[in-house]
Amino acid sequence: MLFKDLKKALGANVRDYGMFIALFVIMAFFTITTKGLFISSQNISNLLNQTGYIAVLAVGMTLVIVVRHIDLSVGFLAGFLGAVGAIGLSAWHLPAFVVIPMVLALGVLAGLATAFLVAKLGIPSFVASLAGWLIYRGALLLVTRKAGTIIIDNPTFNAIGNGYIPDIFPEFMLFEGMHKLTLLLGMVAVVWFVLKSLRDRKNKQAYGFDVLPTGVFVIKLVFISLILLAIVWNLAGYNGLSWTMVIVLAVVFIYDFVTRHTVLGRHIYAVGGNPEAAELSGISVKKIVFTVFASMGMLSALSGILFSSYLASASPQAGTLFELDAIAAAYIGGVSAAGGVGKVTGSLIGAIVYMTLTSGMNLMGTDMALQYVVRGAVLALAVIFDVQTRKVRR
Repeated sequence: MLFKDLKKALGANVRDYGMFIALFVIMAFFTITTKGLFISSQNISNLLNQTGYIAVLAVGMTLVIVVRHIDLSVGFLAGFLGAVGAIGLSAWHLPAFVVIPMVLALGVLAGLATAFLVAKLGIPSFVASLAGWLIYRGALLLVTRKAGTIIIDNPTFNAIGNGYIPDIFPEFMLFEGMHKLTLLLGMVAVVWFVLKSLRDRKNKQAYGFDVLPTGVFVIKLVFISLILLAIVWNLAGYNGLSWTMVIVLAVVFIYDFVTRHTVLGRHIYAVGGNPEAAELSGISVKKIVFTVFASMGMLSALSGILFSSYLASASPQAGTLFELDAIAAAYIGGVSAAGGVGKVTGSLIGAIVYMTLTSGMNLMGTDMALQYVVRGAVLALAVIFDVQTRKVRR
């Protein structure tokens, strides 16, 4: 009976659970093929840090695709704004608390410029953002022409991409050698997840909505809790939770709350589902497009900050192919090419899946040409999966 319920639940929610299963299989495969090196604390910590700048782009790209648009400019916009931040820190000697808001504000302006072309002038987002791609690519080359790679020697700024949260009770004998604060935060996260899941289930039952069978629901809670605890234990065995992951988790939490629990979020999905019907119901489609692209610009700036901080430098090559990685992560995470469907949390999982493939193949010594083939095949499978699941639902 339990197996039958589990099979039925997986079939009905394959879009939500598919990426988690894929991530588990991929990680298990690379753990075996690298003889445990992939799952080591240091590698997992480095993997999550490297995922940061793609994950924040994927969050913004998810909303852009949900409203039936695309933004190809985000990669070189991130690279250019990262270079602007590096110049502000190194050449102008501005403090990090001034440079970071300045760069984020420039990102919002860049996003609004793209939105103006799309919403006001009616230019297809593909063309408008392609123009931005060219402009920001040229701007990046211009600002780095004199110095080439710009070294960032600001320890506060560099700590964003390379630092870790401080520990508590480091001399405490229990869990010696482990990062205590990371363990504590991990346990709090698991308790929060369980309580939230129970509350959501109770609310759905109160309103007569379908819920998972009790046995399947318990398996889901136990499985996800164990995965979270395993990741936390792994990170605690190295340096703990990085500031990069703190920022990424904060972005995902805020955007997930906005998209699921606010009027703005409902309007975004309404526009993505049917723009004409949304307009007729009183929703300003143009305002939603401006909001989504402004958000995308801000997250591009944040991505540039994370990347330049991680490398402690800004180079003429920064941002190359970031936009394609973000789009791939969004699709792998479950966003629909037809618009109107996609979760912010899914984009984070999609980014982790995508970067896990890269990290695992690097550890295996896979040829770069073959890596691109594999990543392209995974993206194609994600889109095929989207198309087929939509056909089944119809």
